[in-house]
Amino acid sequence: MEQQTPNTQPKKQFNNNGNKPKRNFGRRPQQPGGRAPRRPAWPKNENATETIDRKTAHIPEIEEGVVRIIPLGGVEEIGKNMTAIEIGDDIIVIDAGMAFSNETTPGVDYVIPNTRYLEERKHKIRAMIVTHGHLDHTGGVPLVLSRIGNPPVYSRNLTVLMLKKRQAEFPHLPALNSIVVENNEVVTIGKLRVKFWGVTHTIPDSMGVIIETPHGNIVNPGDYKLDQIDGIATESEEKAYKIFDTMKTLLLMTDSTNIENEGFSLPEIKVHQGLENILRRESNHRVIIAAFASHITRLIKLVEIAETLGKHIFLNGRSMKTNIEIAIQAGLLKPKKDTIVSMDQIDQFPPHKCIVLSTGGQGEEFSGLMRAANKTDKKFSLKKTDTVILSSSVIPGNERAIERMKDGISRQGVKLISYRTPGEEYVHATGHGNKEDVRWLHRKINEKFFIPIHGNHYRLQQHKDLAMELGIPENNIVVPDNGSIIEISADGNKISVRKEKAPASAMMVDGFSIGDEQTVVIRDRQMLAEDGMFVVVALVDAKTGLLKKSPDLISRGFVYLKENQELLRNARTLIKRTIETSTKGQNPINFDDAKNAVADSVTKYLFQNTAKRPLVIPVILAI
Repeated sequence: MEQQTPNTQPKKQFNNNGNKPKRNFGRRPQQPGGRAPRRPAWPKNENATETIDRKTAHIPEIEEGVVRIIPLGGVEEIGKNMTAIEIGDDIIVIDAGMAFSNETTPGVDYVIPNTRYLEERKHKIRAMIVTHGHLDHTGGVPLVLSRIGNPPVYSRNLTVLMLKKRQAEFPHLPALNSIVVENNEVVTIGKLRVKFWGVTHTIPDSMGVIIETPHGNIVNPGDYKLDQIDGIATESEEKAYKIFDTMKTLLLMTDSTNIENEGFSLPEIKVHQGLENILRRESNHRVIIAAFASHITRLIKLVEIAETLGKHIFLNGRSMKTNIEIAIQAGLLKPKKDTIVSMDQIDQFPPHKCIVLSTGGQGEEFSGLMRAANKTDKKFSLKKTDTVILSSSVIPGNERAIERMKDGISRQGVKLISYRTPGEEYVHATGHGNKEDVRWLHRKINEKFFIPIHGNHYRLQQHKDLAMELGIPENNIVVPDNGSIIEISADGNKISVRKEKAPASAMMVDGFSIGDEQTVVIRDRQMLAEDGMFVVVALVDAKTGLLKKSPDLISRGFVYLKENQELLRNARTLIKRTIETSTKGQNPINFDDAKNAVADSVTKYLFQNTAKRPLVIPVILAI
C-alpha cells in the first residue's frame, strides 16, 4: 500500500516518568438529565483495562507442536500491518507498519500496532522480517523494535536502507540491527528455517516470506501483484513462483486490498509507457508529476525517461529527495551528472527542459504540490503553460484535500491530468493484485489453510468467498480481527481461533508519547472540536463558602459571549447558587465537591439552552 509521509518529528517533551504530561481539563461532565448522548460514545475496546501495568496472563502459553498466528495490525483496516508467528520458543514478527490519524484520533501524529503481547514475550522474539519499504509495513519499526527487545531485522537491501533512514529520526532509540537477505536465501532464525522470494510491487526489493514447520510451510507474500501481460505471467514471474510447484504449503496469509477489483491489475509497464507518451507530447511545456515518494520503481523510470528526452529532473518535497537519494545509494538509480538539479535552480533552465517530481498527490497540507497550488511556496510557483500529472490514485479519506488542491491548480490556468482524465494515457497503476492476480496466487500456492489479511473486514470476507470458490473448505479458513489468536493443531489437521484475544487497541504516537491509554485525551479533543469549552472562574471565601464576586466566564469555540448576555447572566446566577449550596455547613470546605457540582449543573444548563455540550472547566479559587 502506497503511503504518505508523516511528520514524525517530536513535538512534546517527556516528564520524569518518560510519559507525556497528562492534560487535566477538570471533571468529566455527565450527560445531563439522563438524555441520550448527541454523539456516539467512544468505542469500547474489549482488550482495554484500567491500569498501566496491564498483563495478558489470561492468554495461555502455546502448547508443544502448535503453530500460533496473531495479526496485530492490518486486518479490520488498511495500514499498520504486523503479524506474529509463534512456534514453540520462537516468535517471528512480520512487518511493523503505521496508519495515519483520522477523525477518531484528533491531534495524534500516527498510529502503530499494539505491542503488549510481544512485550510480555520479548524473550521469545528472534527476529522481525520486513517485506518491503512502504510505510504501512515499516512506519512503526523503530518504535516497535524498542518495545520488544530490539531483535535483528531481516530484509532486502533497499528496505534496510529506508529503515536506517527512518531510524535516524529517532536518535534516542537503539541502533537498527539489520541483516540484508537475498531472494531464495534460506536463514535459520531461532529453531525456524525461513526462506525469501522476490515479488512484484511498486517498490524494488519487495519479498515474500516462507517459514518452515513440520507440517508444511507458512507463506506470506507481503504486498504483491502479478507481473503479467493480458493475464499471462512473465517468464521472470513464473520463475520466481516455481518454488511452490513442489512445496507443501500449510498456511497462506495474503493481501486482500484489491479483492473487489475484477480482472488483473494494470502492469506498471503500461504506466511507464503512458507517462513517456505524455512527456513526449508535452515536450514544449514544463511538466510537474505528483507521485508517491515511496513509488520508487516509477520514479526511477521517470529519471530514465528524462535522460532519454534530454530533460532535467527537479525534486520537490523532503520525502521525494530522501527516497531518490536512497535509490542512488542502493545502486538502483545511476543518473547522469546533470540530470538531477537542485530545486533552487529551476528558474535558470528553460521550462520545456524541466520535469518536477513532487510530493503532494494526496493533497497533504505542507507537501510540495499543495504549496504550489496555494501559492505559498517561496521557491516554486506554477505557470499557466505548465502541465501537472497526478500519478497516484486517491487514498480513501483524502478526497476533499485533493479536490481543494486541484481547484488551486486549475485557478492558475494549469493543465491537469489524473488517472481519471478521460481519453488520457495510463498515469497510475495499483501495486496490489486484483481478483485474478489473487486467483493465480492461490492456484500456484495450493495451500491447506488460509487467512486473508491486509484489508477491512468486508474485504477479508470477500477474499474468503473467493478462496472457497477455489476449493478451500470453509473450516480451513479464518477471517481474523486484530488480536485474534489463531492456532494450527499439533498434528497439522485443524485451524481454530482461541476465545482469548491479544491486546490490539491502536497505539497512538502523540509527540513523544506512545500508548493505547489516551482515550480520555482523545475524547476531550473531540469534545473541544465539536462544542468548544466553557471555563468558570469563581473566587470563594475559604471560611464561609460565599462568592467574593460574580464568576468570570470564558468561552472558546462554544458561543459568542457578546451575543448571549442573558445566557451568561443566568449561568452566573446558577453558578453562585450551586457553589454556595454545595459548600453550606462545610468546615473545612470541600472544593472538589463544589467543582463537581458546578460542572454537572452548568453542563446540564448549557445543554438545555443551547443543545451543545462544551467541555466545562470549573476553576474555584479560595481566598
